Amino acid sequence: MRLSRREFLQLAVGMGASLAWGGAARASISRWHERRDLFPEGVASGDPDSRSVILWTRRPFGSGGRRVLTVEVAEDDAFRRVVAKASAPVSAESDWTTRVLVGHLKPARVYWYRFTDGEGNGSRVGRTITAPLAKDTRPVSFAFVSCQSVNEGKLNGYRRMIFEDERAAPADQLGFVLHLGDFIYEVVGYPDEMPTRYDRTIYEVCRIPDGGQTGKFHYPLTLDGYRVVYKGYLGDPDLQDARARWPFVAIWDNHEFSWQGRQSIVQAGGPPQPGQTVKVAANQAWFEYIPARVKVPSGSLDTFGVLAVNNVPIEKWDDDGLGIEPNNLKAINSLIVYRTFRYGRNLDLILTDQRSFSGPDATDVEGVEKIYDPAFNGMFSEPAMIALDAGRAFGGGKPPAELSFGDVRIPNPRKDAPPRTILGAVQKKWFMDQLRRSKATWKIWGNSLGAIDMRADPQNLPDGLTKQKWPADTFAQIGSWDFGSAYHERGEIYDLVRDSKITGFAIVSGDRHSFWAGYAAPLLPPAKYEPVGLSFVGSSLISVGAMESFEHNLPKNHPLRALFLADRPEGKPDWTYNMLLKHGVRSCLEYAKTFDLKRAHAVSNPQLSPHLEFVDAGGHGYATVRLTGDEMRTEFVCIPRPITRSDRPDGGPLRYRVVHTASLWKPGERPLLRQRVTEGDPGLSI
Repeated sequence: MRLSRREFLQLAVGMGASLAWGGAARASISRWHERRDLFPEGVASGDPDSRSVILWTRRPFGSGGRRVLTVEVAEDDAFRRVVAKASAPVSAESDWTTRVLVGHLKPARVYWYRFTDGEGNGSRVGRTITAPLAKDTRPVSFAFVSCQSVNEGKLNGYRRMIFEDERAAPADQLGFVLHLGDFIYEVVGYPDEMPTRYDRTIYEVCRIPDGGQTGKFHYPLTLDGYRVVYKGYLGDPDLQDARARWPFVAIWDNHEFSWQGRQSIVQAGGPPQPGQTVKVAANQAWFEYIPARVKVPSGSLDTFGVLAVNNVPIEKWDDDGLGIEPNNLKAINSLIVYRTFRYGRNLDLILTDQRSFSGPDATDVEGVEKIYDPAFNGMFSEPAMIALDAGRAFGGGKPPAELSFGDVRIPNPRKDAPPRTILGAVQKKWFMDQLRRSKATWKIWGNSLGAIDMRADPQNLPDGLTKQKWPADTFAQIGSWDFGSAYHERGEIYDLVRDSKITGFAIVSGDRHSFWAGYAAPLLPPAKYEPVGLSFVGSSLISVGAMESFEHNLPKNHPLRALFLADRPEGKPDWTYNMLLKHGVRSCLEYAKTFDLKRAHAVSNPQLSPHLEFVDAGGHGYATVRLTGDEMRTEFVCIPRPITRSDRPDGGPLRYRVVHTASLWKPGERPLLRQRVTEGDPGLSI
């Protein structure tokens, strides 16, 4: 939709935004001279549509009230064709950050921008890109990333992404970067207290004022605390370069607020605590440092606004696990980030918030520990998990009275409880309505939590390997925190896709610190296997993954070590955990004995993972997506463990590059992924 200047002004007023309006091109007459030291967090742009984009910077001043910068937007990087110029206010109230909505731009166009203060001191130059018009059939390309803990690594992945994009043909360059959360990690280690973790160096990020502590990690409890973490992260040169090159579209995950928290509950290694003031502080800092079209208490993009809440225990919950304590409701609704974007004919991007409205983990109920055996290293009965997740909705309203594991039986603690929700009732209805209404070729669900089942088959373990035998014909599920085990809610969404005959449905997600490619399916064999779309998980840019943890924490004499690591006489162990998830127990044991991949694949369990084409629980890097009218192409770009910053302009070598391609399927058909390794060796991931 093309907006008139009056309509755009009304939009800008409604958003409370500083406005820059595009017009005829003129040469810049500003006194700009670059002073990056005075703009220490760089520049950024976010949430572009076909006519507008939000621009951001931070220019701190030592004292005083409101100051005013000037922003210029040009069609060229020399600013000889400036099409928009406007005032950009900054003040201590917003930690000297500013957000400017620039309108009347041309669709699918590259622009350059810069900020200047009253003395001519200028920011670095940024580059941004508008979206194509809704009917534009051109291909759409973007990258998706997550989990960038600069406290314990370096962002070589961004350098590789920038290096390749600068050398790509214009039609093949990325249009935006989708950040799927953990932009910061609120838990921060101090190098003088913990110089290393595993084989990683702990790098200085910040010192958190008035915070909490769990072990040797510190975490914020105030607005000032969150602000210093963002500033510490944005001191990273590669993150600054990435934000200066592309518009970012961002959603948060847990670490933007609290490691184990949900709603306004703070939890970091200990018992949960009421944290309504902490949630509001986290939301305000995210708003100040991430340019996005979101809803805040002020109704403005200039400032977050003032919201008074108290830290009060949540004692009453509605049927969806939402705490109805008034301070909790005010805190979690102080920043609404779920939203949609249209990029031409080929993409509707639908973003959801997985943390602010989430009910409790279905396994966090008394008694469940009795049917969990830690000897199986994180594996949990899949039938028990499905029953716990569904609660009273299991089996069409006929939940089992008991749950069991081997000879142990317990009363079903969730027999009368509502099914678990991650999205919450209001957001879920909104999300399903967006899916139903979408007319784009591809409907991409941008989701911070992985949605592919993490499954194993310990029923195939030989006798005697563990003290207790795993129940016969019972698969195991690994992990309970994401959509991989949210069977009921995930099933509601997938049933809508199937029943409404929606094609081109795909999920891109993060958080798992690993690469996954496969299918969106409600259930797996022996239940009916009915995939309705595609599902991908991108690995962490930096953060520690499962394989690194196993390498350092899994004892050499653990009876199930071969399912996770195969120890060679020389060198590092092979990552059989990938094989466990894709092929099963028998393949892992055969490989650990012979290191013969062909023999290991010959005993693969065909019932285990029809939903899974690729998994690398030790990967780092990023993924790119290219969408056309008839194809989705997803590429995993995997880098070595990013412990130190590469001195190469390309960010260093690659471990591998794997491409997953799917043609658009017709209603009633199953999607089909085709896989090709184009560079390097993905090891046991296939």
